Amino acid sequence: MAHDALPDLTAYDAVLFDLDGVLTPTAEVHMHAWQSMFEELFADWDITPPYTERDYFDHLDGKKRYDGVAALLRSRDVEVPWGDPSDPPTADTVCGIGNRKNAVFERVLRAEGISPYPGSLQLLDVLAAAGTPVAVVSSSKNAEEVLAAAGIRDRFPVVMDGVIAERDHLASKPAPDVFVEAARMLQVEPARSVAVEDAISGVQSAAAGGFALVVGVDRGAGEDDLVEAGANVVVQDLEEFAR
Repeated sequence: MAHDALPDLTAYDAVLFDLDGVLTPTAEVHMHAWQSMFEELFADWDITPPYTERDYFDHLDGKKRYDGVAALLRSRDVEVPWGDPSDPPTADTVCGIGNRKNAVFERVLRAEGISPYPGSLQLLDVLAAAGTPVAVVSSSKNAEEVLAAAGIRDRFPVVMDGVIAERDHLASKPAPDVFVEAARMLQVEPARSVAVEDAISGVQSAAAGGFALVVGVDRGAGEDDLVEAGANVVVQDLEEFAR
């Protein structure tokens, strides 16, 4: 999409950011964790066809962990009991398998650390200078840990994450619930605010929530697909708004 002039994000009441793939390259850590966990599971259970990167974008990206596990297994005609979030990582349930992935994710995050995208930091600086409120809206239960590891937790008065979503029984993206609730927590109207997302399900969530502007960041989902999902403008990197 050729940008003659990108909208000025400081002109809105607030900007709500997805975390993984928008503020931090966490998607790569998640992708590695999912891949190693599912490759092992598929081998143990004789599941075909083998896990591919496309599975990540089709079934896992942007969704709550357990919903993603169930969707991916369903794509291979595999049904296992849902179980309970307290299931150990060894349990052969949807929750157990999700917890298994999380253990891998935490190990990778601790071992390798994480840095925010430079362009995203630039935009956060611009918004902070203008006094524009910001929030994080993430499906991840690791959001607090990731924000702390990236050194940007203190920039966000509101962090709406997978832990809160589960506690308050909020539906997963692509439902609008998490974005709408984050706007309420920030005391702004979606109709006067911006949502920034890189996942199809996230863009659909923000669009359904009635946000004034939905920005798609194309980290691999594809510009056309992001626009079709409801993005008003698509950029490759958020530094485009900081120029």
